[in-house]
Amino acid sequence: MEYRKLGRTGLKASVIGFGAEWIGKMEQAEVNAMAARGAAAGVNIVDCWMSDPAVRSALGEALEPTRDQWIIQGHIGSTWQDGQYVRTRELNHVRPAFEDLLARLRTDHVELGMIHYVDAEADLREVLDGPIMRLAQRLRSEGRIRHIGLSSHNPEVALAAVESGLVEVLMFSVNPCYDLQPAGENCEALWAEESYAGMLVNMDPARERLYETCQRLGVGITVMKAFGGGDLLTADSPAGVALTVEQCIHYALTRPAVASVMSGVHTSAELAASLAYETAPDSAR
Repeated sequence: MEYRKLGRTGLKASVIGFGAEWIGKMEQAEVNAMAARGAAAGVNIVDCWMSDPAVRSALGEALEPTRDQWIIQGHIGSTWQDGQYVRTRELNHVRPAFEDLLARLRTDHVELGMIHYVDAEADLREVLDGPIMRLAQRLRSEGRIRHIGLSSHNPEVALAAVESGLVEVLMFSVNPCYDLQPAGENCEALWAEESYAGMLVNMDPARERLYETCQRLGVGITVMKAFGGGDLLTADSPAGVALTVEQCIHYALTRPAVASVMSGVHTSAELAASLAYETAPDSAR
């Protein structure tokens, strides 16, 4: 497994990470086996944005045997209310949701405390200048998170967060189709069919500037949506052709500042396909 420096955090992340979003559809034994297989292959970073208590508990059980190996991305602002996921900045919900995350993951800290899903400029200002950032900083001073990060789909908002100097890690959606799209606050436009109706040739300048700025300022990028939620791997791909797992991973890993691709997998076979990137020839990549 190849490892890369995660910006200025001092951490080294495996280039293939575990995007655990889909474990809620799995039996516990399969979740355990998947985490064990990843750990044995050298995977050492996992993302947990999910707020469902059952999903968090399942992941906690799976990670516990090798907890010391893992860099955990735990999200601040992803909450479970009345039986459903809610993104919020209300501290009366955010604080207990984060405490629940630690308890269910069977740990006293996460390495990366990711302020969850900031795509709008007004939301960013509220986050950076308000109680959410102060909470993240307090959690860091208490040792319950080691580093502050942020997740976003909007390159302009992400750039402002990076340039603030307050975040060390950015979780961002990176793939060869999304990189053609202009910045915007509606992330659903990234996968809307009409967004690809015209001729698209060059990388959007805002995205290029974001990646280069992260590289310059030492902000590490962890990648979500490398496969476009699976859309890029199908014949109906917005690329006009089905891309391969190797191609999507390689594209993301060749962007400046990218340290790891959070591979969202539904099965052990899909995890194996992502792990196969490590030994894939250049022609496949």
